Amino acid sequence: MGPSVMGIVNVTPDSFFAATRTQARDEAVARGVELFALGCDIVDVGGESTRPGALDVPVAQELDRVIDVVAALAAHGPVSIDTRKAEVARAAVAAGAIVVNDVSGTLIDVAGDLGVGYVAMHSQGTPSTMQLDPHYDDVVAEVLAALTTMAQRARDAGVAQLWLDPGIGFGKTVEHNLSLVAHCGDFVEAARRFDAGVLIGTSRKRFLGSLGAQTLEVDERLEGSLATEAWALMSGAAMIRVHDAAAAVQLRDLLARPLSEVGS
Repeated sequence: MGPSVMGIVNVTPDSFFAATRTQARDEAVARGVELFALGCDIVDVGGESTRPGALDVPVAQELDRVIDVVAALAAHGPVSIDTRKAEVARAAVAAGAIVVNDVSGTLIDVAGDLGVGYVAMHSQGTPSTMQLDPHYDDVVAEVLAALTTMAQRARDAGVAQLWLDPGIGFGKTVEHNLSLVAHCGDFVEAARRFDAGVLIGTSRKRFLGSLGAQTLEVDERLEGSLATEAWALMSGAAMIRVHDAAAAVQLRDLLARPLSEVGS
């Protein structure tokens, strides 16, 4: 099976990319259905922004935002729940989600208990604090070590399917992010030891806007997103998490074709 594309539905008022956020359930469901139609393999539903500086959302509010959306979209295809809260993860799985996408790395036992897939992501700090002063002596080695520990815990907990995510933009500087992207192949190799895949999420992120001569705003970062997603896929990543589904699916499918076909 080839690499997968995870499309994003943010049922929030403050996620950083306007095109993927909505507070209206009907709009969120419609977006998710469209993502499946565009070729996404799984749709990731979130009810709490984890952008830098974002504040926590109360459990009841997050549940109110996502559960009906998850239930509706589960009838159309595979759904993951993007949450840091055990209560939300459990309710979303009961509503039909088959993967817990956990930026906090704290829900391993929950995913194992529920018998669903799990995305173990590395982060330093919380969304409200993570970009204040991120520091590593060796970012690649330290993130690899942390993800290896999480992978072993996940397998010990009986997690059904496992992806490791180095957490681009989650407590990292521009240089940290570039190092992690450049070493994607090292994360792929480490994940294989646990029969796991690597998930990469660079889409529209802030570091992509600071690489050229001019600072690029979020709506100007498509090219950088696609370039880093192509690198990740060519390095062996099993999944990319994207805002621009049509372009990402086309990219994934193009890279999957033999060079003889591309040149014909």
